[in-house]
Amino acid sequence: MKMQLNRMFALLFAATMLFGCEATKNASNKQKGAVIGSAGGAVIGGVVGNNTGDGNTALGAIIGGVVGGTAGAIIGDRMDKQAQRIEEEIPGAEVERVGEGINVTFDESSGVYFDTEKYNINSRSQETLNKLADIFKEYPDSNILVEGHTDNTGSESYNLTLSKNRAQAVTNYLLGQGLASGRFDTKWYGELQPKYDNSTVEGRAKNRRVELAIVANEELKEEAKRKAAAEEDQN
Repeated sequence: MKMQLNRMFALLFAATMLFGCEATKNASNKQKGAVIGSAGGAVIGGVVGNNTGDGNTALGAIIGGVVGGTAGAIIGDRMDKQAQRIEEEIPGAEVERVGEGINVTFDESSGVYFDTEKYNINSRSQETLNKLADIFKEYPDSNILVEGHTDNTGSESYNLTLSKNRAQAVTNYLLGQGLASGRFDTKWYGELQPKYDNSTVEGRAKNRRVELAIVANEELKEEAKRKAAAEEDQN
């Protein structure tokens, strides 16, 4: 299923890029997001979401919720700044700006680490999550999807439970830092969504990860649409 999903995503993304390549040749990330989001982000996100079982992956959650156009560019600008703050404060995290959102991945070498078969938040992870919570407080107009993933060592049912416990531990810790519960959604996939080769030690370590999808909340989307409309009236 993963290979089929990747092929479908590649085809749709290629079509989107062909549509917007000239318009985005010399554009910033913010401007590219506006064109690409309008052209096909919702379509791609729908395909991603519909092919990952119960619920969206982080990628599907981000791309499936795009606003597009000028409003999407306004959201993208806000997300650029938030992503930069995360990169500055947590240099080990893998931070990717995708469409109108941010995908953050923590593996065993990048700030949120769980001991073998454990799901408690240790001191190293606390330090990272404290920094992350502070950034989320700076940007209260974003919502956060927390996903738990494992490698394929052990049974599928065990790994599913382990990923659930780890994802919920991260969410609960962030809530304990004073963030609103309504901003969070928590999902878990066990070993079902590997990003790396589980036949290698390095690949398994990277697959034991927590991923975050950071997206605009409804208030930010409406604010961006109002600003976009005002800009269009002025032009």
